[in-house]
Amino acid sequence: MELLIQQLVNGLAVGSIYALIALGYTMVYGTIKLINFAHGDVYMMGAFIGYLAVMVLKLNVFLALLLAMVACAVLGVVIERVAYKPLRKSTRVAALITAIGVSYLLENVMSYFFGAESRPFPSDFGTETFTLFGDISVNGKQILIFGITILLMALLQFIVRYTKMGKAMRAVAVDEQAAQLMGIDVDGVISFTFALGSALAGIAGVLVGIYYNTISTTMGITVGLKAFVAAVLGGIGSIPGAMVGGYLIGLLETMVSFFGYSPYRDGVVYLLLFIILIVLPAGLFGKNVREKV
Repeated sequence: MELLIQQLVNGLAVGSIYALIALGYTMVYGTIKLINFAHGDVYMMGAFIGYLAVMVLKLNVFLALLLAMVACAVLGVVIERVAYKPLRKSTRVAALITAIGVSYLLENVMSYFFGAESRPFPSDFGTETFTLFGDISVNGKQILIFGITILLMALLQFIVRYTKMGKAMRAVAVDEQAAQLMGIDVDGVISFTFALGSALAGIAGVLVGIYYNTISTTMGITVGLKAFVAAVLGGIGSIPGAMVGGYLIGLLETMVSFFGYSPYRDGVVYLLLFIILIVLPAGLFGKNVREKV
């Protein structure tokens, strides 16, 4: 039982990463109905920005997190303005193909400069281990991930629910044209949404580097897809759903590994997506919305 509880603790740490990335997917989709498949590679960019901050600039972990957050927020705005804004009135398929193209562009550019091989993330932060009870323990890295994730999720909920920009985001999500007629700067709201989601992905990238002590230019593909599954599981467009979905995916992966089926943990996640789309297409917290043809 103690070993099982220990695996649950580990699963919550991994799920926190998925939840942070899934929030970017769900906010962008909730605002402009776009599945931003380049989001996983923004997460990868955050990891490498944190790597350069620690290796080259000799910054500590917290300053590296801050730098990655700001840089990825700017990157998210640039991607939206350059790649997505010109296609805003086009079909969803065109925007989806563009998102995939941006994803491969980011990945190949980083592979050109850093190579495709994995490299160690230079951080000795959080090596201390604290015993909770019995043989159950939590290390400093997990505490950092839990603390930052909870803080960011609370801050995000506050922004969306109680700030002027958050109300504008909700208005644009409901009816973009009506929001524009009411004087809301729709372009500014969409850019802010991309900046916020990309900042969360950048922080997640640095946290993964700290947690696993390794990063690569291809790390955004699998993790990005799993975070997308988490967003769909929770109900894409729902912020609480993205949080819950991320934690469920993290726990599912850890339990599959715990029972000795580690090589199949990716397949189990995609199988869950298949089941959810058949049984509960709107996700756990999503709403069924009828669209006129």
